[in-house]
Amino acid sequence: MRARDDAGRERGYHAALASPARRQVLDALVEASEPLDAATVAARLGLHVTTARFHLDQLVDAGLARRSSGPEGRRGRPRVLFAAAGAARQGDSREKLIEVLASAMADNADGVQESLRAGRRWADGLGGADAGKSGEPVSGLVGALDRLGFGPDPQPDTGVIRLHDCPFRSAAREHPEIVCNVHRGLVERLLEGSDARPQLIPFAEPGLCLVTLGGPAAR
Repeated sequence: MRARDDAGRERGYHAALASPARRQVLDALVEASEPLDAATVAARLGLHVTTARFHLDQLVDAGLARRSSGPEGRRGRPRVLFAAAGAARQGDSREKLIEVLASAMADNADGVQESLRAGRRWADGLGGADAGKSGEPVSGLVGALDRLGFGPDPQPDTGVIRLHDCPFRSAAREHPEIVCNVHRGLVERLLEGSDARPQLIPFAEPGLCLVTLGGPAAR
Protein backbone atom coordinates (compact mmCIF):
# COMPACT_ATOMS: atom_id res chain seq x y z
CA MET A 1 0.00 0.00 0.00
CA ARG A 2 2.82 2.40 0.88
CA ALA A 3 4.55 1.72 -2.47
CA ARG A 4 1.26 2.33 -4.29
CA ASP A 5 0.77 5.63 -2.45
CA ASP A 6 4.33 6.73 -3.24
CA ALA A 7 3.86 5.88 -6.92
CA GLY A 8 0.62 7.82 -7.05
CA ARG A 9 2.24 10.77 -5.33
CA GLU A 10 5.12 10.70 -7.81
CA ARG A 11 2.70 10.69 -10.75
CA GLY A 12 0.97 13.68 -9.18
CA TYR A 13 4.30 15.52 -8.86
CA HIS A 14 5.18 14.70 -12.45
CA ALA A 15 1.87 15.97 -13.76
CA ALA A 16 2.09 19.15 -11.69
CA LEU A 17 5.65 19.88 -12.79
CA ALA A 18 5.14 19.11 -16.47
CA SER A 19 4.34 22.78 -17.04
CA PRO A 20 7.38 25.12 -17.15
CA ALA A 21 5.24 28.00 -15.87
CA ARG A 22 4.06 25.87 -12.94
CA ARG A 23 7.65 25.04 -12.05
CA GLN A 24 8.42 28.75 -11.96
CA VAL A 25 5.45 29.31 -9.67
CA LEU A 26 6.73 26.60 -7.32
CA ASP A 27 10.22 28.13 -7.38
CA ALA A 28 8.71 31.48 -6.39
CA LEU A 29 6.99 29.87 -3.41
CA VAL A 30 10.11 27.99 -2.31
CA GLU A 31 12.26 31.14 -2.50
CA ALA A 32 9.74 33.38 -0.73
CA SER A 33 10.29 34.19 2.94
CA GLU A 34 6.53 34.33 3.57
CA PRO A 35 3.33 33.03 1.94
CA LEU A 36 2.30 34.79 -1.26
CA ASP A 37 -1.09 35.51 -2.80
CA ALA A 38 -1.87 34.89 -6.46
CA ALA A 39 -1.54 38.57 -7.38
CA THR A 40 2.00 38.74 -5.96
CA VAL A 41 3.04 35.56 -7.76
CA ALA A 42 1.54 36.89 -10.99
CA ALA A 43 3.41 40.19 -10.67
CA ARG A 44 6.73 38.51 -9.95
CA LEU A 45 6.49 36.12 -12.89
CA GLY A 46 4.69 38.33 -15.39
CA LEU A 47 1.58 36.13 -15.46
CA HIS A 48 -2.09 36.98 -15.51
CA VAL A 49 -3.47 36.57 -12.01
CA THR A 50 -5.99 33.98 -13.20
CA THR A 51 -3.15 31.94 -14.71
CA ALA A 52 -1.12 32.23 -11.52
CA ARG A 53 -4.10 31.12 -9.43
CA PHE A 54 -4.65 28.11 -11.71
CA HIS A 55 -1.03 26.97 -11.31
CA LEU A 56 -1.16 27.53 -7.56
CA ASP A 57 -4.29 25.41 -7.28
CA GLN A 58 -2.60 22.64 -9.27
CA LEU A 59 0.38 22.70 -6.93
CA VAL A 60 -1.93 22.48 -3.92
CA ASP A 61 -3.73 19.51 -5.46
CA ALA A 62 -0.36 17.78 -5.99
CA GLY A 63 0.68 18.37 -2.38
CA LEU A 64 3.49 20.73 -3.37
CA ALA A 65 1.86 23.86 -1.95
CA ARG A 66 -0.63 24.69 0.79
CA ARG A 67 -3.29 27.38 1.20
CA SER A 68 -3.88 29.61 4.18
CA SER A 69 -5.94 32.70 4.95
CA GLY A 70 -4.22 36.01 5.37
CA PRO A 71 -5.35 39.49 6.47
CA GLU A 72 -8.51 40.82 4.91
CA GLY A 73 -8.21 42.37 1.48
CA ARG A 74 -9.59 45.69 0.33
CA ARG A 75 -13.12 44.30 0.00
CA GLY A 76 -13.13 42.68 3.41
CA ARG A 77 -12.44 39.17 2.16
CA PRO A 78 -9.53 37.21 3.63
CA ARG A 79 -6.63 36.89 1.22
CA VAL A 80 -5.79 33.40 0.07
CA LEU A 81 -2.08 32.81 0.57
CA PHE A 82 0.11 30.04 -0.80
CA ALA A 83 3.35 28.56 0.49
CA ALA A 84 5.52 25.65 -0.59
CA ALA A 85 4.50 22.51 1.26
CA GLY A 86 6.87 20.18 3.09
CA ALA A 87 7.26 17.98 0.01
CA ALA A 88 8.95 20.87 -1.77
CA ARG A 89 11.18 21.85 1.15
CA GLN A 90 12.32 18.80 3.10
CA GLY A 91 15.69 17.24 2.26
CA ASP A 92 14.77 13.72 1.11
CA SER A 93 11.57 14.85 -0.51
CA ARG A 94 13.41 17.70 -2.19
CA GLU A 95 15.82 15.22 -3.78
CA LYS A 96 12.89 13.14 -4.99
CA LEU A 97 11.26 16.28 -6.32
CA ILE A 98 14.44 17.07 -8.27
CA GLU A 99 14.28 13.63 -9.87
CA VAL A 100 10.65 14.11 -10.85
CA LEU A 101 11.38 17.62 -12.12
CA ALA A 102 14.23 16.34 -14.28
CA SER A 103 11.97 13.62 -15.65
CA ALA A 104 9.28 16.17 -16.49
CA MET A 105 11.78 18.43 -18.25
CA ALA A 106 13.24 15.48 -20.16
CA ASP A 107 9.77 14.87 -21.61
CA ASN A 108 9.68 18.48 -22.83
CA ALA A 109 10.95 19.11 -26.38
CA ASP A 110 12.71 22.25 -25.11
CA GLY A 111 13.93 20.58 -21.91
CA VAL A 112 17.65 20.84 -22.63
CA GLN A 113 17.58 24.57 -23.38
CA GLU A 114 15.15 25.20 -20.55
CA SER A 115 17.47 23.42 -18.11
CA LEU A 116 20.35 25.61 -19.24
CA ARG A 117 18.25 28.71 -18.62
CA ALA A 118 17.24 27.33 -15.23
CA GLY A 119 20.91 27.03 -14.27
CA ARG A 120 21.51 30.62 -15.25
CA ARG A 121 18.52 31.76 -13.19
CA TRP A 122 19.89 29.77 -10.25
CA ALA A 123 23.21 31.59 -10.62
CA ASP A 124 21.43 34.94 -10.73
CA GLY A 125 20.02 34.14 -7.31
CA LEU A 126 23.60 33.69 -6.08
CA GLY A 127 24.91 36.93 -7.55
CA GLY A 128 25.00 35.89 -11.20
CA ALA A 129 27.48 37.46 -13.55
CA ASP A 130 28.69 39.84 -10.83
CA ALA A 131 30.89 36.97 -9.61
CA GLY A 132 32.66 36.91 -12.96
CA LYS A 133 33.36 40.65 -12.76
CA SER A 134 35.07 40.39 -9.37
CA GLY A 135 38.82 40.28 -8.98
CA GLU A 136 38.88 36.52 -8.47
CA PRO A 137 35.96 35.01 -10.42
CA VAL A 138 37.22 31.43 -10.16
CA SER A 139 37.49 31.72 -6.38
CA GLY A 140 33.93 33.06 -6.37
CA LEU A 141 32.77 30.06 -8.40
CA VAL A 142 34.55 27.62 -6.07
CA GLY A 143 32.96 29.30 -3.05
CA ALA A 144 29.49 29.09 -4.61
CA LEU A 145 29.95 25.42 -5.54
CA ASP A 146 31.15 24.69 -2.02
CA ARG A 147 28.11 26.35 -0.44
CA LEU A 148 25.84 24.37 -2.74
CA GLY A 149 27.40 21.07 -1.67
CA PHE A 150 29.42 20.09 -4.76
CA GLY A 151 32.64 19.50 -2.83
CA PRO A 152 34.85 21.45 -5.26
CA ASP A 153 38.58 20.73 -5.36
CA PRO A 154 40.36 23.32 -7.53
CA GLN A 155 43.55 22.34 -9.35
CA PRO A 156 45.23 25.68 -10.20
CA ASP A 157 48.05 24.11 -12.21
CA THR A 158 45.67 22.47 -14.67
CA GLY A 159 42.76 24.94 -14.64
CA VAL A 160 40.36 22.24 -13.49
CA ILE A 161 37.87 22.10 -10.62
CA ARG A 162 37.09 18.57 -9.47
CA LEU A 163 33.55 18.13 -8.12
CA HIS A 164 33.41 15.25 -5.65
CA ASP A 165 29.89 15.57 -4.20
CA CYS A 166 27.08 16.34 -6.62
CA PRO A 167 24.04 17.04 -4.40
CA PHE A 168 21.76 15.75 -7.19
CA ARG A 169 23.76 12.69 -8.20
CA SER A 170 20.91 10.20 -8.48
CA ALA A 171 18.83 12.56 -10.63
CA ALA A 172 21.90 13.41 -12.72
CA ARG A 173 22.51 9.74 -13.47
CA GLU A 174 18.91 9.30 -14.58
CA HIS A 175 18.69 12.49 -16.63
CA PRO A 176 22.18 13.93 -17.23
CA GLU A 177 20.94 15.89 -20.24
CA ILE A 178 18.78 17.92 -17.85
CA VAL A 179 20.46 18.01 -14.43
CA CYS A 180 24.01 18.38 -15.71
CA ASN A 181 22.85 21.07 -18.11
CA VAL A 182 21.40 23.01 -15.17
CA HIS A 183 24.83 22.84 -13.53
CA ARG A 184 26.46 23.90 -16.79
CA GLY A 185 24.24 26.99 -16.95
CA LEU A 186 25.07 27.74 -13.32
CA VAL A 187 28.83 27.58 -13.91
CA GLU A 188 28.74 29.55 -17.15
CA ARG A 189 26.63 32.31 -15.61
CA LEU A 190 28.81 32.60 -12.51
CA LEU A 191 31.88 33.10 -14.72
CA GLU A 192 30.17 35.34 -17.26
CA GLY A 193 32.20 38.50 -17.75
CA SER A 194 35.51 36.78 -16.90
CA ASP A 195 38.11 35.42 -19.33
CA ALA A 196 37.35 31.81 -18.40
CA ARG A 197 35.78 29.47 -20.94
CA PRO A 198 34.25 26.85 -18.65
CA GLN A 199 33.15 23.40 -19.66
CA LEU A 200 31.38 20.91 -17.43
CA ILE A 201 32.38 17.27 -17.91
CA PRO A 202 29.83 15.09 -16.08
CA PHE A 203 31.02 11.81 -14.57
CA ALA A 204 34.53 12.13 -15.95
CA GLU A 205 35.38 9.43 -13.41
CA PRO A 206 33.04 7.36 -11.22
CA GLY A 207 31.55 9.77 -8.71
CA LEU A 208 33.53 12.71 -10.06
CA CYS A 209 32.64 15.58 -12.40
CA LEU A 210 35.04 18.19 -13.74
CA VAL A 211 34.85 21.86 -14.59
CA THR A 212 37.59 22.88 -17.01
CA LEU A 213 38.15 26.61 -17.17
CA GLY A 214 40.45 27.45 -20.09
CA GLY A 215 41.52 30.99 -20.82
CA PRO A 216 43.56 33.36 -18.63
CA ALA A 217 41.23 33.02 -15.64
CA ALA A 218 42.25 29.41 -15.28
CA ARG A 219 45.84 30.29 -14.40
